[in-house]
Amino acid sequence: MNHRGIEFTVAKTAIPGIWQWQFRIGEQVKSGKTETKIDLLAIRRVRLRIDRELKRAAGQPEAGG
Repeated sequence: MNHRGIEFTVAKTAIPGIWQWQFRIGEQVKSGKTETKIDLLAIRRVRLRIDRELKRAAGQPEAGG
């Protein structure tokens, strides 16, 4: 999948409701897991994470933080 030019993956794990994700921005690889029964919500969470990382890479402060 692709979000804002960043390729990412979201895959089910052996544990029901747990999704594993990964993406790369430049040389940095980010990966993790999220818990939800809905695949589209897992994808949405990864897209939001990519947005945060792109803002951080551009030197912009995160909202609320």
